[in-house]
Amino acid sequence: MTQPPNSLGIAKKPQDTRVVVAMSGGVDSSVTAALLHDQGYDVVGISLQLYDQGVASGNTKTCCAGQDIYDAGRVADRLNIPHYVLDYEAKFRADVIDTFADAYVRGDTPIPCVACNQTVKFRDLVGTAREIDADVLATGHYIRRTEGPDGPQLHRAADPTRDQSYFLFATTREQMDYLRFPLGELPKDQVRELARRYDLVTADKPDSQDICFVPNGNYASIVERLRPEAGEPGDIVDLNGTVLGRHKGIIHYTIGQRRGLGIGGRPGVSDEDTVLYVLRIEADTHRVVVGPRSALAVSQVPVTGINWLGEGDGPSPEGLEISVKLRSTQNPLPARLFGQANGAGMIELTAPEFGVAPGQAAVFYDDTRLLGGGWIQRAALAEEAA
Repeated sequence: MTQPPNSLGIAKKPQDTRVVVAMSGGVDSSVTAALLHDQGYDVVGISLQLYDQGVASGNTKTCCAGQDIYDAGRVADRLNIPHYVLDYEAKFRADVIDTFADAYVRGDTPIPCVACNQTVKFRDLVGTAREIDADVLATGHYIRRTEGPDGPQLHRAADPTRDQSYFLFATTREQMDYLRFPLGELPKDQVRELARRYDLVTADKPDSQDICFVPNGNYASIVERLRPEAGEPGDIVDLNGTVLGRHKGIIHYTIGQRRGLGIGGRPGVSDEDTVLYVLRIEADTHRVVVGPRSALAVSQVPVTGINWLGEGDGPSPEGLEISVKLRSTQNPLPARLFGQANGAGMIELTAPEFGVAPGQAAVFYDDTRLLGGGWIQRAALAEEAA
């Protein structure tokens, strides 16, 4: 008689199903391990030593600090499950930190959490989990995995305030087969309550707010140390090339920024246009181009490196109605996506959007379903498109 699928969709009894849980030392991954252990699965906890900034910054509340690995070990002891720590520092440096620094040198605004999920967590950790004969890898991400007619699909989390689908758009179809996200249907307050019920030391641990390898949120100091050229001074100019001031390095600026420019308004300009915003970062000339907010408006957003999780091999050249997030914190916007050659595409927004930054992700949805996403390239500004 064939064994029916268990709650993870594996045709085995839970006790015969090995699950690797990526344990960061936070409450979410801790509860993931506890839930699966409580259901009788053969749970193995693995923590990744990525970049220990605790000594340098005095901050032990980040996902890579030694305190977090210690907390993960205490949770594993509480659950009586094996726990291993893998040294992924070299991988993390090459695939995440160096990539992060190189993006700022180009004048882009990177998202290192996507690169981390895409490489060391899902590519490398999935490989490790397979090596120890695990049936699946489970994480504490807030995203839902469902079985569709053509295989697994990813959907936004049931709790929209915790949804992490934006950061997981680069998940491949092969990885989707192997990954599980037990918290996707749960609100955060229920996860906290479960942690207390399981008597986990992480129950009231604050959520991490900073990029793990950036001490106190000062990313410019990290980039300048790794790529000194990004800290070279240059001119702040308007769209006509008129020099308005000097800056201390392009690493201190991002598209749409209006604070900290160090220049005042311009005489004889209307109130609406007095406030200046960063419109463009020219890495080759070390210039920061500024102008009025109206100049930030873009209606077409080019993307490259599309990871497609919808039907077919990629978005249609004829266009597809989607909703899209151009920043992790915004609500999805109505748009149309046109597929192009070599994994590129063009997004046509229903209404202009402001502050679209190269290096950020454009993530595609069909209602709650994650269709994939790509990397934003420089878009034509309102004045340039006119």
